[in-house]
Amino acid sequence: MAAPSMAAALAASLPAPQAAPTPAAPTCVQLDGIVVTKILKHSREAFSTTAHGLLLGLDLDGILEVSNSFALPNHNNDDDEKATKSIARYQQSMLRSLKEVQGDDNVVGFYQATSLGAFFNQSLIDTQAIHQDRLRHGGVVIVHDISQTARGNASFRAFKLTPAFMDAYRRANFSTAGLISHRLTFGSILEEIPLRIRTNALLSSYLSTLATRSSSTFSDAHPGVATTSVLSPSYSGLDIGNMGLTKNLEQVAEAIDNYRTEEGNVAYLSRQIAREKLRAETYVTKRKEENARRVAQGLNALPEEDVSRLFRIPPEPSRLESMLLLGQVDAYAKSLESSAGTGLVKMYAAKASSGV
Repeated sequence: MAAPSMAAALAASLPAPQAAPTPAAPTCVQLDGIVVTKILKHSREAFSTTAHGLLLGLDLDGILEVSNSFALPNHNNDDDEKATKSIARYQQSMLRSLKEVQGDDNVVGFYQATSLGAFFNQSLIDTQAIHQDRLRHGGVVIVHDISQTARGNASFRAFKLTPAFMDAYRRANFSTAGLISHRLTFGSILEEIPLRIRTNALLSSYLSTLATRSSSTFSDAHPGVATTSVLSPSYSGLDIGNMGLTKNLEQVAEAIDNYRTEEGNVAYLSRQIAREKLRAETYVTKRKEENARRVAQGLNALPEEDVSRLFRIPPEPSRLESMLLLGQVDAYAKSLESSAGTGLVKMYAAKASSGV
């Protein structure tokens, strides 16, 4: 889906900012077990990393309780305007239906599926900025890493935009001077919020029963299998394969290429700006010299002219895209480091156990 579609649809469906005093920002995010299940199911069934949806719940004493969620449709083949209207209608219809059955219809954020930890993109930034402007508690974004889930580790992280980035975003000031004044880097765009998962007592008891080991019914059982469990053992942790290292390396190389391309575009625009500024300064200098000669000859000086009308100096290019691409490179590199480190440990363990 195009980047502006989801953000524009949210802007159309969310209420306007209220004049009431803004409560304190949430210090913790609590996900109900049903929300985790819905996000996992949607991420598994969706194509690639296009899974995204809205989070519903309440903000209670600084704890953002997320009790429900629903998926948003994906329109890859539609134009931006058609997709925006379709998503906005779907959101309004879902929220209205939840309200009719007395379900939670208070939007507290959204979730986004990602792969290899690289979730820095313009769509996520725009959507979260709309939430923090329009929701009383600011809203959060839950990032679910499907690559970690494939390895057996369900990864959920909660984020919000930092105050410094929000100030720069509202001013649309991502020039070099703006980044320096706000002290912005790719690491200071988002602030992570502690997250915990809540399950009801019956479900926790049931899971505990499944994980509890019991004595074998066979009296002559081998000591290694003297205890049994309802859950079959998993040996995926013993796999010493590359665990997607090839794909990870490809993603790192692609992200670096994208960053170099963006830097080339910025450098080209910077050279254009420098040329236009030089032309303007040369014109002003010549006009001053000519006026000085005319005054020396007893003639009237030529009127001052608006240089900005004579020379169209482009604005300094935004460095936001470069920051986001650097964030992607960093995320891919960290994922590669983690996977490679784990693989090396397993290979050394296998070598030691085999006696080679």
